[in-house]
Amino acid sequence: MAKGHRSQIKRERNAQKDTRPSAKLSYARVSVQKACFVLDAIRGKDVRTALAILAYNPRYASSLIEKLLKSAIANAENNNGMDAANLYIAECYANKGPTMKRIRPRAQGRAYRIEKRMSHITIVLDER
Repeated sequence: MAKGHRSQIKRERNAQKDTRPSAKLSYARVSVQKACFVLDAIRGKDVRTALAILAYNPRYASSLIEKLLKSAIANAENNNGMDAANLYIAECYANKGPTMKRIRPRAQGRAYRIEKRMSHITIVLDER
């Protein structure tokens, strides 16, 4: 086959694919900055410690990330056959999503814009 053939390109792309278990939450109604406060606290920790941190963290984003982490653990156990005791958080990050724009009425007929930000949160696990 030719070097630029579609099937060969797909084969090469799939060979480079990351096989680590992960979970992604798209369009989470929390800003990237607020999500990163929580993600920074659990990055690099083992799964049990991370779940304990998230359970007692008062921020709203921690409940979303706790649910996402449990999903990533289930993916590791069911899809990859990994043991949950050996898992740790290899990567976790939040990317910017779309922003909802709303208008707030102000004095003298003016209008201020309110931006309701969203984020895409990703957690990647790995085995020790």
